Amino acid sequence: MDKVLRGKAHKFGDDINTDVIIPARYLVTTDPQELAQHCMEAIDPDFPKRARPGDFLVAGYNFGCGSSREHAPLSIKGLGIPCVIAKSFSRIFYRNCFNIGLAALECPELVDATSDGDELEVDIATGTITNVTKGKTFQSSPVPEFMREILEAGGLIPYIRKRLFSQTAPGPSQ
Repeated sequence: MDKVLRGKAHKFGDDINTDVIIPARYLVTTDPQELAQHCMEAIDPDFPKRARPGDFLVAGYNFGCGSSREHAPLSIKGLGIPCVIAKSFSRIFYRNCFNIGLAALECPELVDATSDGDELEVDIATGTITNVTKGKTFQSSPVPEFMREILEAGGLIPYIRKRLFSQTAPGPSQ
């Protein structure tokens, strides 16, 4: 995931927990497209209809707090959102994002300077985020190369499979 991503910001506040991201009644499936239909519906029922592939979810402090379910980042990824940008993340949610192939960047300054609907450009490799609408550029920590490889593979399990199957098995003479 070394390319520059571009899309609109969909902005949410602080302390958005996993039950708000995807209500528990929908946890009967792990299908990202099905989960996506209900993403954030508790606070914005029209969000799944407005969000377009390539857009960004932008949030305040402590995004993804609550339970450790992977359904929450799966519902966001199911909408085609490649990256969540927040002031801060719950640790488990942050790790779950990468586990399922969804980038997560912390950048409080960008969140404060971004309005709903602003056009953003995000470079995961360098951590550079530009609010194109407002003409301002911000810096988050870049995603390390091995974590970008996990994102590129589509998550931790596909990354591990790829690494395991790309290794050559020892032959009879070894």
